[in-house]
Amino acid sequence: MESFFHSQPISTEKENGDLLSKSFQDIISTLPKGNPWGFPDHFLQYHGFWHSSVFLQGILSAQQQFQAQPADIILCSAPKTGTTWLKSLTYATITRTSYDDSTSPLLSKMPHDVVPFMELDHAHFSTHRDLGIPVLATHMPYSALPKSVTDSGCKIVYICRDPKDSFVSLYLFVSKYQKSENMQTFNLDEAFEQFCQGVCWYGPYWDHVLEFWKASLEHPDKILFLKYEEMSDDTILYVKRLAEFIGCPFSSEEEEKGVPEKIVKMCSFENLSNLEVNKNGKHRVRGMENANYFRKGKVGDWENWLTPEMAARLDQITMQKLSGSGLTL
Repeated sequence: MESFFHSQPISTEKENGDLLSKSFQDIISTLPKGNPWGFPDHFLQYHGFWHSSVFLQGILSAQQQFQAQPADIILCSAPKTGTTWLKSLTYATITRTSYDDSTSPLLSKMPHDVVPFMELDHAHFSTHRDLGIPVLATHMPYSALPKSVTDSGCKIVYICRDPKDSFVSLYLFVSKYQKSENMQTFNLDEAFEQFCQGVCWYGPYWDHVLEFWKASLEHPDKILFLKYEEMSDDTILYVKRLAEFIGCPFSSEEEEKGVPEKIVKMCSFENLSNLEVNKNGKHRVRGMENANYFRKGKVGDWENWLTPEMAARLDQITMQKLSGSGLTL
């Protein structure tokens, strides 16, 4: 599963790429810009959400060219909300007839390599994808998804997390990257202030969550809405629910053999974080160390980083943002 698509002729790719690049430059010239979280590169606000230029270019390309198939499974999330874990569980579940807990590619490749990101890996020329394992992931807001995704019969699985834990995880992830690049790490208080104002990757966080929540209420047969904390409490239950939703439920024989339990154990933080590839490898995007994607995975770790006042402020914002939606975080 090295690639989901085959190359088009070079001349065609270059022509399409040039057109997309010009279109992108035309669009970003009109967008609000900012330099959040201490990065020198501009962030761009597109339809109410903040993006780095690399990811935004991928989003716009995907919107124009990505062709979803009815059998596709799209894993959606805001950054640092359980994406790596969801990728692992979904991939292991859907490939369980081809691999087991001793032969899975998850043992030698990090989850972001076996389940690539739509806006980074497959935004271009995706009509040539290999649909053998039709699982992709994205951080795009629901409103930014390619029309082919929202109009097709494909399944969408969304995971969200307590904003306090999400913020802390994001801040520490970014700090590690900044240190690895010999950049000055951004101050926690300043990052917190920007997060509260909605300025972060794919933020505002609450708007991201709400878009998928409302869509899941309108299309419960198409969108499965998950909470990180609930999955942590009873992972086996939610893996079974996930398998049923994506169309590959566990058989009675599989349940008797403990297949769901084996998948949960293989995809546990303790197991994945101790694999050689995840301890010492590097991710293809900006050379980020794979270990940075495996920090703790704990619910409530925010208590070690946020003051009671900071936590109360985030809780208040969350209550206000989600008021009347029927959703609690």
